[in-house]
Amino acid sequence: MKIYLASGNLNKKREMSEIFSEHTIVIPKDEGIDFDPVETGTDFYQNSMIKARSLWDIVHCPVIADDSGICVDALGGIPGVWSARYAGPDFPKGKPDGSKISQEEQNAFLIESLNKKLAEFSDITDPKKFVTNENPDYIPAFINGPRSAHYSCSMVLMLNPSRFFIAQETMEGTIIEDIKDARGQYGFGYDPIFFLPQYGKTDAELLPEQKNAISHRGKACRILQKIMAGL
Repeated sequence: MKIYLASGNLNKKREMSEIFSEHTIVIPKDEGIDFDPVETGTDFYQNSMIKARSLWDIVHCPVIADDSGICVDALGGIPGVWSARYAGPDFPKGKPDGSKISQEEQNAFLIESLNKKLAEFSDITDPKKFVTNENPDYIPAFINGPRSAHYSCSMVLMLNPSRFFIAQETMEGTIIEDIKDARGQYGFGYDPIFFLPQYGKTDAELLPEQKNAISHRGKACRILQKIMAGL
């Protein structure tokens, strides 16, 4: 089956092609399609639906869209849905003019913000201390301690606007303590600073097949694969 992926990210196309190897994954620019929807959602699900509907309206063929990002528990889930636009503590939702900073700067800012937040508290046993003005209802789980973080992915398979399926998954880990410790030749985005305790490696150090087996996107994909097999 030919499936359009609602993204211009070549790394995502590569990952999705590896996972959905029995299908042909095409991104809009492969066919010269101008695709740049405005993501106004406040959560991953809303943004994934915006992208899925926008692309389906153009191609009228099956579409997969996902919205994903990294959420740091002690920072109240920041950067979350703003992961791609994150520009440090002064602009956690992105700069007003829409300009972006480099991924290396994003990674450094995120570590710096987490270290500063943790330094403010000597007692981290009460998670309510980490509730922020950005998200007053957010209480972190601290699954992996005070540096706990997770990737989240909401993925939509849209066959048409009235028939679609959604899967949302996470991958748990921690944020490294110093940008100097960022490492790994695989992955992209925040992967070099996202540490997986069970592997003793950053996400960027895992081979693609290892990452796909445990990642938020890989798990969401496999749920949709099962659904597609039953269609």
